[in-house]
Amino acid sequence: MSDAEFLAAFEAGVLEPARFRHHEHLRAAWLCLRHAATPAAGLERFVAGLRRFAAAVGKPGLYHETITWAFLLLIRERMARGPETEDFATFGARNLDLFTWNPSVLDRYYRRETLDSALARVVFLLPDRLQALP
Repeated sequence: MSDAEFLAAFEAGVLEPARFRHHEHLRAAWLCLRHAATPAAGLERFVAGLRRFAAAVGKPGLYHETITWAFLLLIRERMARGPETEDFATFGARNLDLFTWNPSVLDRYYRRETLDSALARVVFLLPDRLQALP
């Protein structure tokens, strides 16, 4: 599926849920950021698409604002550190840590109890891990 087809299917909420895993979340986020006029517009587009997708598959409660925003901000930073012409496959090869879900790159920045909190699901919380993991 081309990037345009994938993004359209994501935004329409018609991707097969079993095939929309962590890698596909990152691809959709990367595409939203890549095609947005501003990072904020990319974030807004991705969040709206993710909420629509979750609702379309009958799981609107799965949305987690802190995880979503934290990944978008990390993706945006990593995009800025690479060439503007970079495709998603090259971005992925350059940022393997973003593609591992368990453990997640967010474990470097957040305590587990923070990410598991009800507040983190509905409001973006700033990182609270005071020291880097070994």
